[in-house]
Amino acid sequence: MENFRTDQHNYASDNDVDEALALFYDGGSAPVISDHKHGDMAQQLIEVALDAGIPIYENPQLLEQLAELKVGDNIPPELYRLVAEILAFAFYIQGKAPEGYDPQA
Repeated sequence: MENFRTDQHNYASDNDVDEALALFYDGGSAPVISDHKHGDMAQQLIEVALDAGIPIYENPQLLEQLAELKVGDNIPPELYRLVAEILAFAFYIQGKAPEGYDPQA
């Protein structure tokens, strides 16, 4: 199931997390795999992200594809559009927008 999580309320009890992956995006180049954890460390990665106000997106198929990469690798071009849509929505639900963005334009 694909969805966003933005709070930690009962996250651990709702989900049996075996693997988690984090992306870094600077707004310029392709997103980069910034962290990849398994087991208890995966749950800790999610908790740290939620505590920092970073939305969590659950998509097992995307995780499977990205898990083949190493920390520091850019996402592959064939995933740019999907990841861009996810990032755009994550920014939107956080009330963020690119510099110079005008929704009325």
